[in-house]
Amino acid sequence: MDAAIAAVFLAPGLALGSFLNVVAARVPLKRSIVRPRSACMSCGTELAWYDNVPLLSWALLRGRCRHCSAAIAARYPLVELATALLVAGCVWKFGLSLEALVASFFCACLVAISATDFEHRIVPNRIVVPAAAMVLVAQTALHPSAEWAVCGFGAALFLFLAALVYPAGMGMGDVKLALLMGAMLGRTVPVGLMLGMLAALVPSIALLARHGTKARKMAIPFAPFLALGAVCALFFGHAALDWYLGFVS
Repeated sequence: MDAAIAAVFLAPGLALGSFLNVVAARVPLKRSIVRPRSACMSCGTELAWYDNVPLLSWALLRGRCRHCSAAIAARYPLVELATALLVAGCVWKFGLSLEALVASFFCACLVAISATDFEHRIVPNRIVVPAAAMVLVAQTALHPSAEWAVCGFGAALFLFLAALVYPAGMGMGDVKLALLMGAMLGRTVPVGLMLGMLAALVPSIALLARHGTKARKMAIPFAPFLALGAVCALFFGHAALDWYLGFVS
């Protein structure tokens, strides 16, 4: 797919990212994602349309509310930018197809889950469970095979066993996220899990070096690292798996 065509989807990706910010902010609080309209989380003032333009408004306001000057977290533009790039990337990778639509939905869910886990330390059932079911049905319909279900439940079982061995390291939300990953990635889900775990080692080692044994009691959000591994596997998983199998054979 021509990169110029994929770039057309940056704008709708930004709009989707703006909506995902609402999802990440309201779902943990069990609030509606439809009403009321977006408002400042500090003073409650409803945002005008020109204060809600993805990326641009945050930059022009210098990360501050126009009314109360409260700081607006950098998470908002980062979510918008990440979503736009991922949607465009899915179109570039899979073309104008149903595969690109499913992949974009998968990536959008990963962004929302990562933002929520980073800020609230939870992986919401209201996002991950319906997403896993929808992706499993979609992948099975597009590519009829038991692979998606087997890999989904296999990945979930793997992290479930890991959670039993080391419950402080991950929760059941991560297990359900693994189900979503397997349903989308199929046989490349081990690549996503491995890369996610390796990525999570970086902050873990940094905390251990800085705080010593006290670092064992410091939790880090695991879902964003799993999401990073999942994105890498989505775009490059088959190449990585082929390389590995060729290397060990």
